[in-house]
Amino acid sequence: MNKLNGESKDIVAGNIGKMKELFPEVFCEEKIDFERLQEVLGEYIEDKEERYRFEWNGKSKALRIAQTPSTGTLRPCKKESKNWDETENLYIEGDNLEVLKLLQKTYHNRIKMIYIDPPYNTGKDFVYPDNYRDNLKNYLEITGQLNDEGGKISTNNETSGRYHTDWLNMMYPRLRLARNLLTDDGVIFISIDDNEVDNLKKICNELFGENNYIAQVIWERAYSPVNLKKHFSESHDYILCYAKNLEQLVCNGLKRSDEANDRYSNPDNDKRGDWKSSDLSVGPAVQNNIYEITTPSGRQVMPPSGYSWRLSKDKFNEYVKNNRIWFGLDGNNVPSIKRFLSEVKQGITPMTIWKYADVGHSQKASQDLKKLFDDNSYFTYPKPVELIRRMMELYTQKDSFILDFFSGSATSAHSVIRFNAEDGGNRKFIMVQLPEQTDEKSEAYKAGYENICEIGKERIRRAGDKIVKELNEKQSAQQSMTDEPSVNPEDLDVGFKVFKLDSSNLKKWNPDCDDLENTLDNMINNYVEGRTEEDVLYEIMLKFGIDLTYPIETEAVNGSKVFVIGYGSLFVCLDNDITIEVADFIAKRKEDLKPEVTRIVFKDNGFKDDSAKTNIIQRLKRYDIDEIMSV
Repeated sequence: MNKLNGESKDIVAGNIGKMKELFPEVFCEEKIDFERLQEVLGEYIEDKEERYRFEWNGKSKALRIAQTPSTGTLRPCKKESKNWDETENLYIEGDNLEVLKLLQKTYHNRIKMIYIDPPYNTGKDFVYPDNYRDNLKNYLEITGQLNDEGGKISTNNETSGRYHTDWLNMMYPRLRLARNLLTDDGVIFISIDDNEVDNLKKICNELFGENNYIAQVIWERAYSPVNLKKHFSESHDYILCYAKNLEQLVCNGLKRSDEANDRYSNPDNDKRGDWKSSDLSVGPAVQNNIYEITTPSGRQVMPPSGYSWRLSKDKFNEYVKNNRIWFGLDGNNVPSIKRFLSEVKQGITPMTIWKYADVGHSQKASQDLKKLFDDNSYFTYPKPVELIRRMMELYTQKDSFILDFFSGSATSAHSVIRFNAEDGGNRKFIMVQLPEQTDEKSEAYKAGYENICEIGKERIRRAGDKIVKELNEKQSAQQSMTDEPSVNPEDLDVGFKVFKLDSSNLKKWNPDCDDLENTLDNMINNYVEGRTEEDVLYEIMLKFGIDLTYPIETEAVNGSKVFVIGYGSLFVCLDNDITIEVADFIAKRKEDLKPEVTRIVFKDNGFKDDSAKTNIIQRLKRYDIDEIMSV
């Protein structure tokens, strides 16, 4: 029986495995022969000392920290959650670098859309101070969970001498890990302003590939000038958009407005439905398409000077036969082409300038959030719900996962719930936020919100309740009308499971040679003091890459407790007296549920002796269960 590895996914090992599949000939005794690799790649090797690339102090360390597995875990917190047993949404408190590592197994290639609103590096916002030796310990110190002497979060001042470097070292490993989570047809949106937009685009070009760049959207975030500004009053932010693989990405487009559809009509009762006329002439002129057309009334018509007809003569005659040319009700108009509503693209292609009239502005977002909190202002500069909704409209489906690992006031979660309420979708959100302390002088702190996470969680609770209330009112109003029924409020997932980043729940084997007897006594119970069986259970799920929202059944077997997770994909028994009856129960449930893969985890010191452990393992192997681990 193997011990369960307490680390998150080893990204380097995964990359080496992929290279072995592509170039097995470059491996020699499990090492890469770079001279041989150069021969295989041939002309694609750059052998000049000077080359185009984006470098800065600390980039190599940033890459290394992205590839270093995490030994942390995510501990469940039911009391701060909402609808724990039903919801498929997650709210995770912790350093997003460590959390992104822990999500690598479970959500690899599963996230359809990522939106982040990272620190803009204005000198006034926080930059996460990563520690290249032990980032989990660094996080626990920062948040006061370890001691009061650890590094503190501080603003990244321009006078620091590493102004841009610190910001790049924060963003680079996080974006690198985030890319792994995207589906092959996934997309990422990143809000930014002038301070770092150039640097952000350079690292995104490196991590996602220049060929996967989609657009640099300009969001009109302000609607009036700041007259105190000396030169220009900035009225916009940027949103960079990249695909995981542009060739696979499909844009849904924006929903056609009623105003756009109202331009179509059917004056000739065409059986193909509503249409509108489109100009038949086009410039510059194509000589072969300049010809005379005789209208049904007998009038001869030529294209305007410098123009030609859009269709060749043969194609025009074909259109006439198919009743696709319109000469007017009296047959005397200049001919035009009939464009049918049923044949036009249903989604409108978005433009790169997003007006506040369509997606909201900063002040509206602040006012909306203030209203949600009973006219109290607890958060500065939130993004509008409508802004993130537009991103989801363009690139998500009804069952997509949406991730925001700089979630702030949790606008993204609010947007997901709102959009699902509009179209009946079942999109799931994953919010990640560092529990930054609120200022003790702030209204938020005085109201009991000691950190940003408290504001974000309360915002989701209130937003969900408000949306459900609106749906109920709408449903009541429609009962006496012929309108299509709205989304059923009972079907809307407005809950979320809260998890908090922490060190592993399991003790490490680190004996004290001077006090070996007490060390052995402490290892009889291999849980960290204060940790629960549920904590350990979710750590096992996380390390196996099992969705944290999967159902968990609890079964009593001969005095032992067996957890059945994900419809039989994982069985866990953490009792101190594991018997052969437990093995028989697992084997039977496996036969009943027929999961594609069955994995089993036992508590290592839960067996009576080595003989009992061997008998149980052999019994399970008779039922083709080979993946048996211990903690």
